[in-house]
Amino acid sequence: MLVVWAAGTLTMLVLAGALPDFRIQSPDGDSPTTIARTAAFGAGAFGLLSALVWPLLVRALLLVPALVCGLLVFFLNGTMLLAALKLVADDTSEMPPETAVLVAAVMSAVASATSTALAVRDDGAYRRRLYRLATRRRRRRLRSEPGRWNGRPGTLFLQLDGVGHDVLSEALRPRNVPGTGRVLPPVMETVASWCAEGTHRLTRWRADWSSQTGASQLGILHGTNFDVPAFRWYEKETGRVMVCSSPAGVAELQRRAVERTGHGGLLTRDGASRGNLFSGGAQQLALVLSVAARRERGTRSRAGYFAYFSDPANATRTAMSYVAEVFREITQAVRARARGDQPRVKRGGLYPFIRAFATVVERDVVVAAVIGDMLAGRTVVYADLVAYDEVAHHSGPHSSDAQQVLGRLDRSIRLIAKAARLAPREYRIVLLSDHGQSPGRPFADAYGLTLEELVRAGVRGTSGARRIPSGRRAESGPGGAEARAVARAALHRPEEAEKQRGARRRRGGPGPEPVVLGSGNLGLISFPALPGRVPMEEIDRRWPGLLHTLADHPGIGFVLVRSEEHGPVVLGRDGAEHRLDRGVVVGEDPLAPFGPAAADLVRRTAGFPHAADIMVNSRYDPHTGEVHAFEPQIGSHGGLGGCQDHPFLLWPAELSPPGAVSDTLTGAEEVHRVLRRWLDEADGPQVPVAADGPAGEPERRAG
Repeated sequence: MLVVWAAGTLTMLVLAGALPDFRIQSPDGDSPTTIARTAAFGAGAFGLLSALVWPLLVRALLLVPALVCGLLVFFLNGTMLLAALKLVADDTSEMPPETAVLVAAVMSAVASATSTALAVRDDGAYRRRLYRLATRRRRRRLRSEPGRWNGRPGTLFLQLDGVGHDVLSEALRPRNVPGTGRVLPPVMETVASWCAEGTHRLTRWRADWSSQTGASQLGILHGTNFDVPAFRWYEKETGRVMVCSSPAGVAELQRRAVERTGHGGLLTRDGASRGNLFSGGAQQLALVLSVAARRERGTRSRAGYFAYFSDPANATRTAMSYVAEVFREITQAVRARARGDQPRVKRGGLYPFIRAFATVVERDVVVAAVIGDMLAGRTVVYADLVAYDEVAHHSGPHSSDAQQVLGRLDRSIRLIAKAARLAPREYRIVLLSDHGQSPGRPFADAYGLTLEELVRAGVRGTSGARRIPSGRRAESGPGGAEARAVARAALHRPEEAEKQRGARRRRGGPGPEPVVLGSGNLGLISFPALPGRVPMEEIDRRWPGLLHTLADHPGIGFVLVRSEEHGPVVLGRDGAEHRLDRGVVVGEDPLAPFGPAAADLVRRTAGFPHAADIMVNSRYDPHTGEVHAFEPQIGSHGGLGGCQDHPFLLWPAELSPPGAVSDTLTGAEEVHRVLRRWLDEADGPQVPVAADGPAGEPERRAG
C-alpha cells in the first residue's frame, strides 16, 4: 500500500508539471515541501475514495447498459479525483473536467500496474487471484453435480523433467555452509517437509536405454514405448527422421502406442494433460505437443497460452519474470566464463530466451492450468515442468544455476499444494521424473571430433579416427530440444522434422552416406542405401575398419549391432563381445560398467523394428559418473550411464508402495502400471477407453 501510494504521489507531481491545466496548491503557499505533501494527501485521498466508494458505484452501475457504463467510469473517476483534491487543496476548481478525467485515468493505471508488479513474487496473491477466477465455475459445477465425487480423492501427477533421484535427494537435505557452521534449509523445502513428516515416500526407478522424455513419457502415459529407440532416429521405409520434439512425430508415436495397447491412456477418465508431449487420452488439453497441429478450439497446444495471458495480471507477472530470467542467464553465463568453469558450452544466441520460456512462461502457464483443474475437481491431472532439464543441459545437473531452478520449482509445488486445500475434493500429489541427467564434457569437446566425423573416418578406413587431437570446444547446436519444441509450438514455428524433410527434398533424397544422429550420449548410425537392419558381417565386408574404429575409441563405451550368426551383439574394446541372446561374453564384458540391468535394456531395444544399424553408447566412468554427450551438453541423458538412468518417484504414504525393492521398478511401462494401480485405489477401477482407430494387442495390466 505504501509503494502504491508513493507511485500515485509521484505520478501526480509529474502530471502537475506536464499539464498546464492541472495544478496542486495548498493554502499555505507553493513551496516544494508543501506541494509534495499536497500531492501525497491528494493521492491518498483519491486511493481511499476509490477503495470505499468504487465498490458501491460498481453495484449501482450493474443496472446501466455496458456502453453507458464505460463512459460513466471515466466521468466518475474524474469526479472522485476532484473531490479528493478539494479535501487537501483550494485551487483546483478551475481544472477542466477533461483534465480531471485524464489525470484520474493515468493515476488509476499507474496504481494498477504498480500493485500487479508487486504481486509478481507474491504467491499468495497469485493463488487468490486464480482461486477467484475459478470459484464461480466450480460452484456452478457443484450445484449441477451434487455428490459427484462421494469423498473420492483426485490425483495430480507432477513431472519434474530431468530431475534425477540423486539431485532430488540432495535437494531435500539441509545445506552446511563451509567455514561458518551455519546450516541452511533444503533447496526444496516444501518437498523435504513432506518426507520429514512422513506424508510422502521417495524411491527411484530404472529408466529404459532411451532415457529421455519422449520414450519415458510415452510409456508412462500410454503404457508402451515400444520401438522408440532414441530421441531421434531414422526410418528407412519412409526416409524421414523421427524426432520426439516434433508435433507430427509425437502425434505419430501416440497413434502407434494407442494402436498397440488398445486403450487411450492413463488420463481417459476425466483427465487433464498439461505441458506434456502426449495427451494420455485426456479430454482437457493445454500445451500438449501431440495436438499442436490441431485447429480445434480449446485443444490446440497454444490454447493454454491464450487462456493464461488473457488476464493482464498474469501477463504482467510472467513478463517481468521472463525479462529477469533472461538477464539472470546472461549474468550466470558471463560469470561462468570469467571463472573458467569446465566443462562449459556456448550459452549465447537464442538460448537465454529459450531458457526463460521454459523456466518462466511454460512453468507459469502449466501451474495456472493445474490449479484450475484442481479447483474444477478433475479426477486425474498429469503435468510436466521442463525448467530444470533445460538449465541442467547447459549449466550442469549439480550447478548452482540448476539448484536455483529447483528452489523455484519448490515454490510452484507449494503454490499448487496450497491451492489444493481450496479444491472441492481432496487431492493426492505424486511427484515423479522421466529421467535424470549425467554430467560430463561433450564428446566433441573431449576428443576433438564429432561422432559423425569419427564414423566418416571409419568408413574411409583412415587412421585419423584413432588419433585424439587437442580438445576444442563443442560447436553450438540444438541443445534442450524439448523446451525449444514447446516454444516453437507456442509460436507456431515450423517443426524440426518438417525442416529436415525440406532439406532432403532439396538434396534429392538420401544418399550413400550414413545418417548419424545424436540423442544425448546415445548415437545412432543408419545406412539409408541398404534395406532393413544391416548385419555386422555386411558392415565388416563393406567398411572393414568401421566397427573396430568405433568400439576401440576411448570415448565409446559399447556398440550394438546385429549378427547373422549370433543375433544382437554388443562390441567393446580389444575385440570384446557380449552376445545378448545367449548371454555369452567374450573378453571383458562391455556392459559391466553400466550395471546388471544393462543387458536386458539393450536386448529389448535391439528387438525394436527401427533400431539403427549401429547404436553407440558413450563411455561411462563409474568413479566420476561422467558420460560424453554427442550433443553440445554438459548435462545429458538419452543413453546408459550414471544418474540419467535413475529417475525418482515420490508418492503419498497412503498409497501402496510401487514395489518391494526400489530398483526392481524398471522401465516406463512398469511405472504406468503403478500409476494406474494408484488411480484404482483412489477412484475405483479405471475402465480402459479405446481411442479412435484400430486396436492393437490387449491392454497389459499388473497382476
